[in-house]
This record gives sequence, C-alpha cells and structure tokens, in this order.
Amino acid sequence: MKKLIKNFASAAALSAVALCTTISAVHAADWPNDNIRLVVPYSAGGTTDLISRKVADLMQNELGNIVVENRPGAGSTVATGQLARGGRGADHTILMASPGHAIGPAIYPGLRFNPVEDFKFVKKVITIPNVMVVPANSPYNSLEEFVEAAKNKEVTFSSPGTGSSVHMSGELFKNATTTQMVHVPFRGSGEALPALLAGDVDVSFDNMPTVLPHIQSGKLKALAVTTPKRSPFLPDVPTVSEAGEQYGLKGFNTSAWFGIVAHKSLPDEATTKLIDALSNVMEGKDFNEFLPRFGAVAGTESGDEFRTFISSEVGKWAEVAKKANIKR
Repeated sequence: MKKLIKNFASAAALSAVALCTTISAVHAADWPNDNIRLVVPYSAGGTTDLISRKVADLMQNELGNIVVENRPGAGSTVATGQLARGGRGADHTILMASPGHAIGPAIYPGLRFNPVEDFKFVKKVITIPNVMVVPANSPYNSLEEFVEAAKNKEVTFSSPGTGSSVHMSGELFKNATTTQMVHVPFRGSGEALPALLAGDVDVSFDNMPTVLPHIQSGKLKALAVTTPKRSPFLPDVPTVSEAGEQYGLKGFNTSAWFGIVAHKSLPDEATTKLIDALSNVMEGKDFNEFLPRFGAVAGTESGDEFRTFISSEVGKWAEVAKKANIKR
C-alpha cells in the first residue's frame, strides 16, 4: 500500500512538473501578454533616455505597448540591481544597458548582482564612438604629438564625472601609454565641455554627439576616435588603435554603447521575439535616420555574442579601476 501511494505521489509530482513546463511554454509562446516596461537607468532627457524612447516607439509596431520608466541612481546600478533581483513583472521588464552596466561593478564595491550571470542579453542597439579631442589652440595636432608631450610633462584630461565612459577611456589610454595624465572630473558635460573649449584642460575622450559640432566648427581638434573602425562621421580621423600602435594602443576600443538586457529568467522564446523585433527596427528607415543625430552606428551583437562583449567589458574596466584606484 505504501509503495502504491509512493508511486502515485511520484506520478503526480511528475505530472505537475510537466503541467508547469507546458504552461510556461504556452506563456512564452504568447509573450508579451502584458505591457513591456523599458527601464532607463538614468534621468529623463539624457542620451540614454532619448535613445530608449525612440527604440520603444519603433518597437511598439512589433510587440505592442512599451512603457518607458526612468530609474536613475549610482551610475545605473540602482535600476540594474532591481532588474537582477527579478520579482513580479520581471518577465515583461527590459533595461537599456550602457557602459555603466560594466563599469559600475568595478567602482561600486559591494553590489549584490553579477553583471553577466544575472541577465539575459538581448541585443546591442547603438554604438557611439568617443573622440580624443583637444582645444583649437592646443599645440598638439596628432595623437603622436600628444603622447610624446605627455610622457615628459603632466597633462590634464577632463570628464563629465568619475566612472563615466569618458573618464574610463582616458584612464585606459593613460595605462597603455604610461603618460602623466591627471583626471579632472566635472559635474556633467555642461561644465566639462566649456572647460575643454576654453583650454582649461588639455584633452578629453568625449562622446561623439557632445563634441562633433565643435569639431565641425573648428573649436576642437579631433586626434583620434576610440572605436576599432573609423567613424563615418569623421572619416579622416584615425582610430586610437591605428595612430597609437607604437605606444601600446593597438586594439584600443571604448565607446558609449546601448543595448537591451532582461532578467536571466526570460524564456528563450521571448528573447528571440525581442531580438527579431529589434532587428526589424534597426533595419528600418526611421531608425537609420535617427543614428546621425548621435554620430552613432547600429549595434551588431545579440544573444551570446552580446553576452561575450559585456563579459569582456566587465573584465577590462575592473582592471582599469584597480590600477587607477577608482571607487565611489
């Protein structure tokens, strides 16, 4: 009798598991069956917010209603940590990740999430180069001239804040070239850019949309772009990698990138639907006419390839932060 009861209980348990699996599969096939929330880990009005709202608007034709929600704080780690914890609504929540996703864990000790293991990586949407720029009256007209000078005297590089992709790009450059570069942080681009234009600092590795108009007007000189390939918006400007190979800069690669991530529990079927929707959006006219506004190019990595990129970024910035003793 006991054996019969035990067998019955085992069969019931297996049936329950099978039922749950079937229900999950049905839900995944029907996904989304609720509004999708796209979380922006920064305040409204900034680059991440503008890109997120454009992408959300275009994706609604593919997936239905998408609600954009701003959750700023601690270099994007507040919103990222909330998503990592999952909970109610996690299966319909996505986040617009950016360099802070990989930089945050390096400079904020004690974060209770893993930037790789706790997430499902959907697709990189946009890549924006950083540009190595100097004031118009600077004596440096090339990366080589700058590095040679910086090896023999102290020079300053600015950023809109400690831990930003602009700051970390400068630190990475400094490490590779073993130059005497001193970081000068400001409270946002609204303070950093005027100081650069006035010549109060020697160089910056700023985001393309911030400096491109001033390069075009002649107020700033572009010495190099930080991505592996030259920018179509500055085709005559070399990459840091090609201009600085003799200084240990071969393979140098930093950018302001933006891509969609979700909680690790998001079903594969839902992830595939998101990838397909984003791919359709990124092939469209509206999206490609939007890119020049930021001096941007479309992302290419999705799924495991995007995950590999993030993992590499996490390792790179952890090393840079350790060498420069950067903590928040």
